[in-house]
Amino acid sequence: MNTKLDKPRAYILALANQKGGVGKTTTTINLAAGLAELGLKVLLVDIDPQGNSSTGLGVRPDARKKTSYDLIVDRADLQDVVLETGVSGVMIIAANADLSSTDLDIVSNERRSYLLYDALRRPEMDSYEFDYILIDCPPALSLLTVNALVACDSVLVPLQCEFFALEGLSQLMLTIRDVRRSANPALRIEGIVLTMHDRRNRLTAQVEADARANMGDLVLQTTIPRNVRISEAPSHALSVLSYDSGSKGAEAYRALAKEIADRRKTPEITKA
Repeated sequence: MNTKLDKPRAYILALANQKGGVGKTTTTINLAAGLAELGLKVLLVDIDPQGNSSTGLGVRPDARKKTSYDLIVDRADLQDVVLETGVSGVMIIAANADLSSTDLDIVSNERRSYLLYDALRRPEMDSYEFDYILIDCPPALSLLTVNALVACDSVLVPLQCEFFALEGLSQLMLTIRDVRRSANPALRIEGIVLTMHDRRNRLTAQVEADARANMGDLVLQTTIPRNVRISEAPSHALSVLSYDSGSKGAEAYRALAKEIADRRKTPEITKA
């Protein structure tokens, strides 16, 4: 049953790429902040054992009494794991190193691939009235990532503008295909967002051209530039939108949030 005014269920978007260093966590944090600036309520679910999204939003390690591990493995109550952040409109289910053992801890569970799906669709989630749930996946195609792909409506793939970037995408695409066939037939690719984009660099131009030629409209119009403010913001436990609101990095993430939100208002856009 939906909440008052029959508000739709939160749209669940997983940010995934099995390759590390592509700007996945940075994009998760700043996309959440950008959506919140648009007046939307966002829950960030950190399922990366490194817990960088949690740290980047100012959740201290000693404040992580219950984490996404407890939610997935021990079915912890939502009220015990959903925490406030320093960003108005953004809440978080934090992560810590306990998640490193998750694959072993759930491998014998018959619903091991559906545990996050079940957790995010509990009736009590409706009381929070989230518009978006963003899942920050680990940089590996583990059971945690499979849980995210089963739980989500679509996947946003950060892709760095570097050599071999597209080659690293193939295994993720195969995993998405397998999840569609076995557990989540409605799963879609929301888009591919090019990160670490440097317009002055010839390699960047070549990677972008190759990506758009091979992936077509799946490659979002917004690109995320190499920007020192984006790199500095996490050390202050801030999104780049708060750290330097007028920077090119902040402007890019605002544009990304708007492009994502506009796609939700335009259902005729075709996704893979």
